[in-house]
Amino acid sequence: MNKQTTQLLSLTFYVITSLLLCYTPATVAERIKDIASVQGVRSNQLVGYGLVVGLASSGDKTTFTGQSLRSMLARLGVRLPPTIDPKSKNIAAVTISADLPPFAKPGQKIDVTVSSIGDAKSLRGGMLLMSPLKGADGQVYAIAQGNLVVSGVSASGQSGSSITVNNPSVGRINGGGTVERSVNTPFTNSKELIFDLFSPDFTTANLMVEAINKTLGSNTAKALDATSVLVRAPFNPAQKVNFTALVENIIVLPDDAPARIIINSRTGTVVINGNVRVKPAAVSHGNLSVTISERPQVSQPNALANGQTAVTPQTQIAVNEEKNQMFLFNPGVSLNEIVQSVNNVGASPSDLMAILEALKAAGSIHAELIII
Repeated sequence: MNKQTTQLLSLTFYVITSLLLCYTPATVAERIKDIASVQGVRSNQLVGYGLVVGLASSGDKTTFTGQSLRSMLARLGVRLPPTIDPKSKNIAAVTISADLPPFAKPGQKIDVTVSSIGDAKSLRGGMLLMSPLKGADGQVYAIAQGNLVVSGVSASGQSGSSITVNNPSVGRINGGGTVERSVNTPFTNSKELIFDLFSPDFTTANLMVEAINKTLGSNTAKALDATSVLVRAPFNPAQKVNFTALVENIIVLPDDAPARIIINSRTGTVVINGNVRVKPAAVSHGNLSVTISERPQVSQPNALANGQTAVTPQTQIAVNEEKNQMFLFNPGVSLNEIVQSVNNVGASPSDLMAILEALKAAGSIHAELIII
């Protein structure tokens, strides 16, 4: 291979690489499993109440914790005299929460989160006693027990000074819950599957139907609305699992999201997606600052004069206004031009929020303005 051929190949490779780097597709293809989920295949929340024991004098001082301890001992066959108030700083009343995953079977382990509901200082070093976890229907679906892992720590001294790192009143038990009852799902008994889009959109639902019918045959799928797509599936559970896996991996080119501007008024965060366009508009934004300072002066009379000491107020007022230039938005400007124009005048996030709200009120922005 001669030198001229080598240079030509290198130049060709450079041009192709540059074109590939400059090319950015408007929409990225996604798998169906990344934009939708099977209806009915969901997790369920569980909640329970229990006691954490073995604390190093950092437990509750509340009355209901002692009542819970008395009730637990009674179930274990220990009867306390009515005159004894079972207060102990080594126990804490807690709530237990967990997520029961879909298709969870009895005997499987799940993670649980334990949170103090009393005045316990810390749950570090404690152990959760066996506690039932119930669902929304009041049935027991899991049992939780085990040693807590607490990332927070709290320390205090006799002078009253204290320090707390993270949150010592919340702990976690990995695999601390044991599933005792499974939840029936319509997956095994239904003759069809319904996929629900994470972001409802009529165009994306229609594109999803076209992709499924193109891969599996016509009339296999149909859109029910902007969220749900119905897919005919085999009745045999084993075949249905393979069929669902096949559908989930079909590639779909979802539609672009509607033009939206998200403003977080608490943090000053502004998010503008790439579909935002504006009509012709001229914007002038400046800050007016007023400073008022009081400098009272004391007037002291002569010792020989028959007068009184008086305070003479002196007020100074200064008004400053930033001289920001007006900038013009041409018809159909894009996100990049909006950001550059606002940055050129040195506007802060709060200024940007005010400008966007004014443009929306003037009818110059074709986008949904969402303030959270």
